[in-house]
Amino acid sequence: MKKLFAIAWKDAIIRFSSAAELLFFIILPVVFTLIMAGGTPSGDGDARIRLVVVDQANTSVSQGILTELEKSTAVRPEVLTLDEAQSQFDARRASVVLILPTGLDLQTIQDGTAQVDLREQPNNLNATVAARAVQTAIRRVSSAVNAATMAVQEAESNGTFESETDRQAYFNDALKLAQAAQAESPERVTVVEGSTPDEVEYDPRANQSAGQLITWVFIPLFGISGLFSYERQIGTLRRVLTTPTTKATYLFGTIAGQVFMALIQMTILVLFGIFVMKLDWGREPLALFIVMLTSALAAAAIGTTMGTFVKSEGQASGLSTMFGMVMALLGGCWYPLELFPPLVQQIVKILPTTWAMQGMLDLVLRGRGLLDILPEAGVLVGFAAVFFTVGVWRFRYE
Repeated sequence: MKKLFAIAWKDAIIRFSSAAELLFFIILPVVFTLIMAGGTPSGDGDARIRLVVVDQANTSVSQGILTELEKSTAVRPEVLTLDEAQSQFDARRASVVLILPTGLDLQTIQDGTAQVDLREQPNNLNATVAARAVQTAIRRVSSAVNAATMAVQEAESNGTFESETDRQAYFNDALKLAQAAQAESPERVTVVEGSTPDEVEYDPRANQSAGQLITWVFIPLFGISGLFSYERQIGTLRRVLTTPTTKATYLFGTIAGQVFMALIQMTILVLFGIFVMKLDWGREPLALFIVMLTSALAAAAIGTTMGTFVKSEGQASGLSTMFGMVMALLGGCWYPLELFPPLVQQIVKILPTTWAMQGMLDLVLRGRGLLDILPEAGVLVGFAAVFFTVGVWRFRYE
Protein backbone atom coordinates (compact mmCIF):
# COMPACT_ATOMS: atom_id res chain seq x y z
CA MET A 1 0.00 0.00 0.00
CA LYS A 2 2.88 2.37 0.77
CA LYS A 3 4.27 1.81 -2.71
CA LEU A 4 0.92 2.57 -4.31
CA PHE A 5 0.60 5.77 -2.29
CA ALA A 6 4.18 6.79 -3.09
CA ILE A 7 3.62 6.30 -6.84
CA ALA A 8 0.35 8.23 -6.77
CA TRP A 9 1.91 11.04 -4.71
CA LYS A 10 4.86 11.24 -7.11
CA ASP A 11 2.50 11.60 -10.08
CA ALA A 12 0.51 14.30 -8.29
CA ILE A 13 3.70 16.28 -7.63
CA ILE A 14 4.69 16.00 -11.29
CA ARG A 15 1.25 17.02 -12.49
CA PHE A 16 0.93 20.03 -10.18
CA SER A 17 4.58 21.10 -10.37
CA SER A 18 3.30 24.14 -12.26
CA ALA A 19 0.65 26.39 -10.76
CA ALA A 20 -0.84 26.64 -14.26
CA GLU A 21 -2.25 23.13 -13.80
CA LEU A 22 -4.84 24.61 -11.43
CA LEU A 23 -6.08 26.62 -14.40
CA PHE A 24 -7.07 23.40 -16.17
CA PHE A 25 -8.09 21.56 -13.00
CA ILE A 26 -10.64 24.05 -11.65
CA ILE A 27 -10.71 27.51 -13.21
CA LEU A 28 -11.24 26.77 -16.91
CA PRO A 29 -13.87 24.04 -16.34
CA VAL A 30 -15.89 26.44 -14.18
CA VAL A 31 -15.50 29.35 -16.61
CA PHE A 32 -16.45 27.28 -19.67
CA THR A 33 -19.45 25.79 -17.84
CA LEU A 34 -20.76 29.26 -17.05
CA ILE A 35 -20.10 30.62 -20.54
CA MET A 36 -21.64 27.69 -22.40
CA ALA A 37 -24.71 27.62 -20.13
CA GLY A 38 -25.25 31.36 -19.94
CA GLY A 39 -27.04 32.01 -23.24
CA THR A 40 -30.45 30.71 -22.18
CA PRO A 41 -32.56 31.74 -19.18
CA SER A 42 -32.84 29.15 -16.44
CA GLY A 43 -36.60 29.52 -16.31
CA ASP A 44 -36.57 31.21 -12.87
CA GLY A 45 -35.94 34.77 -14.08
CA ASP A 46 -38.06 37.32 -15.92
CA ALA A 47 -37.46 36.77 -19.63
CA ARG A 48 -39.48 39.79 -20.73
CA ILE A 49 -37.83 42.63 -22.63
CA ARG A 50 -36.64 45.45 -20.40
CA LEU A 51 -38.52 48.70 -21.08
CA VAL A 52 -37.14 51.87 -19.52
CA VAL A 53 -39.96 54.28 -18.56
CA VAL A 54 -39.69 57.94 -17.53
CA ASP A 55 -42.89 59.09 -15.78
CA GLN A 56 -42.85 62.88 -15.88
CA ALA A 57 -46.66 63.15 -15.77
CA ASN A 58 -47.28 61.17 -12.57
CA THR A 59 -51.03 61.19 -13.23
CA SER A 60 -53.70 58.51 -13.10
CA VAL A 61 -53.27 58.04 -16.85
CA SER A 62 -49.50 57.53 -16.65
CA GLN A 63 -49.95 55.17 -13.70
CA GLY A 64 -52.59 53.28 -15.67
CA ILE A 65 -50.17 52.83 -18.58
CA LEU A 66 -47.49 51.54 -16.20
CA THR A 67 -49.98 49.10 -14.67
CA GLU A 68 -50.90 47.76 -18.10
CA LEU A 69 -47.21 47.40 -19.01
CA GLU A 70 -46.62 45.42 -15.81
CA LYS A 71 -49.29 42.97 -16.96
CA SER A 72 -47.61 42.56 -20.35
CA THR A 73 -46.05 39.22 -21.24
CA ALA A 74 -43.63 40.94 -23.62
CA VAL A 75 -42.03 43.79 -21.64
CA ARG A 76 -40.83 44.47 -18.12
CA PRO A 77 -41.08 48.21 -17.30
CA GLU A 78 -38.37 49.84 -15.20
CA VAL A 79 -38.96 53.43 -14.09
CA LEU A 80 -35.90 55.72 -14.18
CA THR A 81 -35.22 59.43 -14.25
CA LEU A 82 -34.84 61.15 -17.60
CA ASP A 83 -31.07 61.56 -17.20
CA GLU A 84 -30.59 57.90 -16.27
CA ALA A 85 -32.78 56.72 -19.12
CA GLN A 86 -31.02 58.93 -21.68
CA SER A 87 -27.60 57.81 -20.45
CA GLN A 88 -28.51 54.12 -20.81
CA PHE A 89 -30.09 54.75 -24.20
CA ASP A 90 -27.00 56.58 -25.48
CA ALA A 91 -24.79 53.75 -24.22
CA ARG A 92 -27.07 51.23 -25.95
CA ARG A 93 -27.81 49.52 -22.63
CA ALA A 94 -31.51 50.20 -23.17
CA SER A 95 -33.11 49.17 -26.45
CA VAL A 96 -36.20 51.36 -25.94
CA VAL A 97 -37.21 54.27 -23.69
CA LEU A 98 -40.80 55.41 -23.07
CA ILE A 99 -41.26 58.97 -21.81
CA LEU A 100 -44.67 59.89 -20.37
CA PRO A 101 -44.49 63.70 -20.54
CA THR A 102 -46.00 66.31 -18.27
CA GLY A 103 -49.58 67.02 -19.26
CA LEU A 104 -50.53 63.42 -19.99
CA ASP A 105 -53.86 63.29 -18.17
CA LEU A 106 -57.53 62.49 -18.62
CA GLN A 107 -58.28 65.79 -20.31
CA THR A 108 -55.66 65.32 -23.05
CA ILE A 109 -56.89 61.76 -23.59
CA GLN A 110 -60.45 63.06 -23.99
CA ASP A 111 -59.30 65.88 -26.28
CA GLY A 112 -57.22 63.51 -28.39
CA THR A 113 -54.09 65.62 -27.85
CA ALA A 114 -52.21 63.21 -25.58
CA GLN A 115 -48.71 62.25 -26.75
CA VAL A 116 -45.90 60.07 -25.51
CA ASP A 117 -42.23 59.96 -26.52
CA LEU A 118 -40.97 56.52 -27.54
CA ARG A 119 -37.26 56.26 -28.37
CA GLU A 120 -36.07 53.09 -30.11
CA GLN A 121 -32.63 51.83 -31.05
CA PRO A 122 -32.45 51.46 -34.85
CA ASN A 123 -32.78 47.97 -36.33
CA ASN A 124 -33.50 46.47 -32.92
CA LEU A 125 -36.02 43.64 -32.69
CA ASN A 126 -36.54 44.10 -28.94
CA ALA A 127 -37.42 47.75 -29.52
CA THR A 128 -40.01 46.76 -32.12
CA VAL A 129 -41.63 44.27 -29.75
CA ALA A 130 -41.60 46.81 -26.91
CA ALA A 131 -43.23 49.44 -29.14
CA ARG A 132 -46.12 47.05 -29.86
CA ALA A 133 -46.54 46.41 -26.13
CA VAL A 134 -46.60 50.17 -25.42
CA GLN A 135 -49.25 50.70 -28.10
CA THR A 136 -51.38 47.95 -26.56
CA ALA A 137 -51.10 49.43 -23.06
CA ILE A 138 -51.99 52.93 -24.25
CA ARG A 139 -54.91 51.58 -26.27
CA ARG A 140 -56.34 49.79 -23.23
CA VAL A 141 -56.06 52.90 -21.06
CA SER A 142 -57.55 55.20 -23.69
CA SER A 143 -60.35 52.72 -24.42
CA ALA A 144 -61.53 52.89 -20.81
CA VAL A 145 -61.37 56.71 -20.87
CA ASN A 146 -63.27 56.87 -24.15
CA ALA A 147 -65.95 54.52 -22.81
CA ALA A 148 -66.38 56.73 -19.73
CA THR A 149 -66.51 59.86 -21.92
CA MET A 150 -69.21 58.35 -24.12
CA ALA A 151 -71.19 57.40 -21.02
CA VAL A 152 -70.97 61.01 -19.77
CA GLN A 153 -72.08 62.37 -23.14
CA GLU A 154 -75.06 60.02 -23.20
CA ALA A 155 -76.08 61.00 -19.68
CA GLU A 156 -75.53 64.68 -20.44
CA SER A 157 -77.92 64.51 -23.40
CA ASN A 158 -80.62 63.35 -20.98
CA GLY A 159 -79.98 66.30 -18.66
CA THR A 160 -78.63 64.17 -15.84
CA PHE A 161 -76.11 66.61 -14.38
CA GLU A 162 -77.00 69.63 -12.29
CA SER A 163 -73.38 70.79 -11.88
CA GLU A 164 -69.84 70.19 -13.09
CA THR A 165 -69.17 68.33 -9.84
CA ASP A 166 -71.94 65.86 -10.65
CA ARG A 167 -70.57 65.46 -14.16
CA GLN A 168 -67.04 64.71 -12.89
CA ALA A 169 -68.32 62.24 -10.31
CA TYR A 170 -70.33 60.45 -12.99
CA PHE A 171 -67.23 60.31 -15.21
CA ASN A 172 -65.12 58.86 -12.40
CA ASP A 173 -67.71 56.17 -11.69
CA ALA A 174 -68.03 55.34 -15.37
CA LEU A 175 -64.25 55.12 -15.73
CA LYS A 176 -63.98 52.68 -12.82
CA LEU A 177 -66.79 50.62 -14.28
CA ALA A 178 -65.11 50.55 -17.70
CA GLN A 179 -61.77 49.55 -16.20
CA ALA A 180 -63.41 46.77 -14.20
CA ALA A 181 -65.24 45.48 -17.26
CA GLN A 182 -62.01 45.61 -19.24
CA ALA A 183 -60.14 43.64 -16.57
CA GLU A 184 -62.85 40.96 -16.48
CA SER A 185 -63.22 40.67 -20.23
CA PRO A 186 -62.22 37.24 -21.60
CA GLU A 187 -59.27 36.79 -23.92
CA ARG A 188 -60.28 36.94 -27.55
CA VAL A 189 -57.58 34.49 -28.60
CA THR A 190 -57.70 30.92 -27.35
CA VAL A 191 -54.33 29.18 -27.20
CA VAL A 192 -54.29 25.41 -27.59
CA GLU A 193 -50.98 23.74 -26.79
CA GLY A 194 -50.10 20.50 -28.51
CA SER A 195 -49.52 17.44 -26.36
CA THR A 196 -46.73 15.99 -28.50
CA PRO A 197 -43.69 15.52 -26.25
CA ASP A 198 -40.39 17.10 -27.19
CA GLU A 199 -37.92 14.39 -28.16
CA VAL A 200 -34.95 16.56 -27.15
CA GLU A 201 -34.54 16.77 -23.37
CA TYR A 202 -32.43 19.87 -23.02
CA ASP A 203 -31.53 22.23 -20.21
CA PRO A 204 -28.45 24.33 -21.08
CA ARG A 205 -27.29 24.45 -17.47
CA ALA A 206 -27.58 20.70 -16.91
CA ASN A 207 -26.13 19.79 -20.29
CA GLN A 208 -23.13 22.07 -19.95
CA SER A 209 -22.46 21.14 -16.34
CA ALA A 210 -22.32 17.46 -17.27
CA GLY A 211 -20.62 18.02 -20.63
CA GLN A 212 -17.83 20.28 -19.39
CA LEU A 213 -17.25 17.95 -16.43
CA ILE A 214 -16.66 15.04 -18.80
CA THR A 215 -14.58 17.08 -21.23
CA TRP A 216 -12.18 18.52 -18.66
CA VAL A 217 -11.78 15.22 -16.79
CA PHE A 218 -11.35 12.90 -19.76
CA ILE A 219 -8.53 14.93 -21.33
CA PRO A 220 -6.22 14.74 -18.26
CA LEU A 221 -7.01 11.05 -17.84
CA PHE A 222 -6.05 10.46 -21.45
CA GLY A 223 -2.89 12.30 -20.40
CA ILE A 224 -1.79 9.25 -18.39
CA SER A 225 -0.07 8.37 -21.65
CA GLY A 226 2.08 11.47 -21.16
CA LEU A 227 3.16 10.29 -17.69
CA PHE A 228 4.36 6.98 -19.11
CA SER A 229 6.17 8.70 -21.99
CA TYR A 230 7.81 11.25 -19.68
CA GLU A 231 9.16 8.58 -17.34
CA ARG A 232 10.38 6.47 -20.24
CA GLN A 233 12.19 9.46 -21.73
CA ILE A 234 14.06 10.42 -18.56
CA GLY A 235 14.71 6.82 -17.56
CA THR A 236 12.92 6.82 -14.20
CA LEU A 237 10.49 4.13 -15.30
CA ARG A 238 13.32 1.65 -15.86
CA ARG A 239 14.83 2.49 -12.46
CA VAL A 240 11.47 2.10 -10.67
CA LEU A 241 10.91 -1.32 -12.19
CA THR A 242 14.40 -2.50 -11.17
CA THR A 243 13.36 -2.02 -7.55
CA PRO A 244 11.11 -4.52 -5.72
CA THR A 245 8.15 -2.94 -7.50
CA THR A 246 6.19 -5.05 -9.94
CA LYS A 247 4.74 -3.75 -13.17
CA ALA A 248 1.24 -4.30 -11.76
CA THR A 249 2.04 -2.20 -8.68
CA TYR A 250 3.41 0.64 -10.78
CA LEU A 251 0.44 0.63 -13.16
CA PHE A 252 -2.12 0.33 -10.38
CA GLY A 253 -0.52 3.14 -8.40
CA THR A 254 -0.35 5.47 -11.39
CA ILE A 255 -3.88 4.74 -12.60
CA ALA A 256 -5.43 4.82 -9.10
CA GLY A 257 -3.77 8.14 -8.33
CA GLN A 258 -5.01 9.77 -11.54
CA VAL A 259 -8.52 8.37 -11.10
CA PHE A 260 -8.61 9.68 -7.53
CA MET A 261 -7.62 13.17 -8.68
CA ALA A 262 -10.27 12.96 -11.41
CA LEU A 263 -12.90 12.12 -8.79
CA ILE A 264 -11.82 15.14 -6.75
CA GLN A 265 -12.12 17.36 -9.83
CA MET A 266 -15.53 15.88 -10.66
CA THR A 267 -16.73 16.45 -7.10
CA ILE A 268 -15.67 20.10 -7.20
CA LEU A 269 -17.55 20.64 -10.47
CA VAL A 270 -20.62 18.81 -9.14
CA LEU A 271 -20.63 20.99 -6.01
CA PHE A 272 -20.31 24.05 -8.23
CA GLY A 273 -23.34 22.82 -10.18
CA ILE A 274 -25.34 22.28 -6.98
CA PHE A 275 -24.57 25.51 -5.11
CA VAL A 276 -23.99 27.99 -7.95
CA MET A 277 -26.06 26.67 -10.86
CA LYS A 278 -28.79 25.19 -8.61
CA LEU A 279 -28.75 21.81 -10.36
CA ASP A 280 -30.13 18.62 -8.83
CA TRP A 281 -26.84 16.70 -8.78
CA GLY A 282 -27.20 15.44 -5.21
CA ARG A 283 -30.52 13.61 -5.52
CA GLU A 284 -28.93 10.15 -6.10
CA PRO A 285 -25.39 10.31 -4.61
CA LEU A 286 -24.62 6.59 -4.98
CA ALA A 287 -25.70 6.53 -8.62
CA LEU A 288 -23.70 9.69 -9.28
CA PHE A 289 -20.58 8.19 -7.70
CA ILE A 290 -20.92 5.04 -9.84
CA VAL A 291 -21.20 7.07 -13.06
CA MET A 292 -18.24 9.26 -12.05
CA LEU A 293 -16.08 6.28 -11.11
CA THR A 294 -16.83 4.19 -14.19
CA SER A 295 -16.34 7.22 -16.46
CA ALA A 296 -12.96 7.93 -14.88
CA LEU A 297 -11.90 4.29 -15.18
CA ALA A 298 -12.86 4.16 -18.86
CA ALA A 299 -10.90 7.34 -19.62
CA ALA A 300 -7.90 6.16 -17.59
CA ALA A 301 -7.92 2.84 -19.45
CA ILE A 302 -7.80 4.63 -22.81
CA GLY A 303 -4.94 6.78 -21.50
CA THR A 304 -3.08 3.65 -20.42
CA THR A 305 -3.43 2.08 -23.87
CA MET A 306 -2.38 5.33 -25.58
CA GLY A 307 0.72 5.36 -23.37
CA THR A 308 1.92 2.11 -24.95
CA PHE A 309 1.80 3.58 -28.49
CA VAL A 310 3.06 7.17 -28.19
CA LYS A 311 6.75 7.92 -28.43
CA SER A 312 7.09 11.21 -26.57
CA GLU A 313 5.39 13.34 -23.95
CA GLY A 314 4.60 16.05 -26.53
CA GLN A 315 2.94 13.53 -28.80
CA ALA A 316 0.94 12.18 -25.88
CA SER A 317 -0.20 15.67 -24.88
CA GLY A 318 -1.33 16.53 -28.40
CA LEU A 319 -3.19 13.26 -28.93
CA SER A 320 -4.84 13.44 -25.50
CA THR A 321 -6.23 16.89 -26.21
CA MET A 322 -7.33 15.99 -29.73
CA PHE A 323 -9.02 12.72 -28.76
CA GLY A 324 -10.62 14.32 -25.71
CA MET A 325 -12.10 17.21 -27.72
CA VAL A 326 -13.35 15.00 -30.55
CA MET A 327 -14.92 12.45 -28.21
CA ALA A 328 -16.56 15.25 -26.19
CA LEU A 329 -18.02 16.86 -29.30
CA LEU A 330 -19.33 13.62 -30.81
CA GLY A 331 -20.44 12.24 -27.44
CA GLY A 332 -22.95 15.02 -26.86
CA CYS A 333 -20.95 16.92 -24.24
CA TRP A 334 -21.24 20.25 -26.07
CA TYR A 335 -24.55 19.84 -27.93
CA PRO A 336 -27.50 17.50 -27.30
CA LEU A 337 -26.91 14.17 -29.01
CA GLU A 338 -30.50 14.26 -30.32
CA LEU A 339 -29.52 17.11 -32.66
CA PHE A 340 -27.17 14.81 -34.57
CA PRO A 341 -28.39 12.73 -37.56
CA PRO A 342 -29.79 9.30 -36.54
CA LEU A 343 -26.86 7.47 -38.17
CA VAL A 344 -24.34 9.55 -36.21
CA GLN A 345 -26.27 8.90 -32.99
CA GLN A 346 -25.76 5.18 -33.53
CA ILE A 347 -22.10 5.44 -34.56
CA VAL A 348 -21.03 7.51 -31.54
CA LYS A 349 -22.12 4.73 -29.20
CA ILE A 350 -18.61 3.37 -29.70
CA LEU A 351 -17.30 6.32 -27.63
CA PRO A 352 -17.14 6.24 -23.81
CA THR A 353 -18.09 9.94 -23.66
CA THR A 354 -21.49 9.10 -25.15
CA TRP A 355 -22.30 6.66 -22.35
CA ALA A 356 -20.80 8.87 -19.64
CA MET A 357 -22.89 11.82 -20.85
CA GLN A 358 -26.09 9.77 -21.00
CA GLY A 359 -25.51 8.49 -17.47
CA MET A 360 -24.88 12.00 -16.15
CA LEU A 361 -27.98 13.41 -17.87
CA ASP A 362 -30.12 10.55 -16.60
CA LEU A 363 -29.35 11.83 -13.10
CA VAL A 364 -29.21 15.61 -13.38
CA LEU A 365 -31.73 16.19 -16.20
CA ARG A 366 -34.12 13.26 -16.41
CA GLY A 367 -34.51 12.60 -12.69
CA ARG A 368 -33.65 8.91 -12.89
CA GLY A 369 -32.02 6.70 -10.29
CA LEU A 370 -29.50 3.94 -9.64
CA LEU A 371 -31.16 1.20 -11.68
CA ASP A 372 -31.51 3.50 -14.69
CA ILE A 373 -27.79 4.31 -14.92
CA LEU A 374 -26.57 0.72 -14.52
CA PRO A 375 -26.58 0.03 -18.31
CA GLU A 376 -24.38 3.09 -18.97
CA ALA A 377 -22.12 2.17 -16.05
CA GLY A 378 -21.85 -1.41 -17.36
CA VAL A 379 -20.78 -0.21 -20.81
CA LEU A 380 -18.17 2.09 -19.25
CA VAL A 381 -16.81 -0.81 -17.19
CA GLY A 382 -16.59 -2.76 -20.45
CA PHE A 383 -14.54 0.03 -22.04
CA ALA A 384 -12.26 0.05 -18.99
CA ALA A 385 -11.77 -3.73 -19.06
CA VAL A 386 -10.92 -3.85 -22.77
CA PHE A 387 -8.49 -0.93 -22.78
CA PHE A 388 -6.83 -1.88 -19.50
CA THR A 389 -6.24 -5.37 -20.90
CA VAL A 390 -4.63 -3.97 -24.05
CA GLY A 391 -2.63 -1.38 -22.11
CA VAL A 392 -1.23 -3.81 -19.55
CA TRP A 393 -0.42 -6.36 -22.25
CA ARG A 394 1.50 -3.84 -24.36
CA PHE A 395 3.17 -2.01 -21.46
CA ARG A 396 6.95 -1.68 -21.74
CA TYR A 397 9.39 0.37 -19.69
CA GLU A 398 11.43 1.46 -22.70
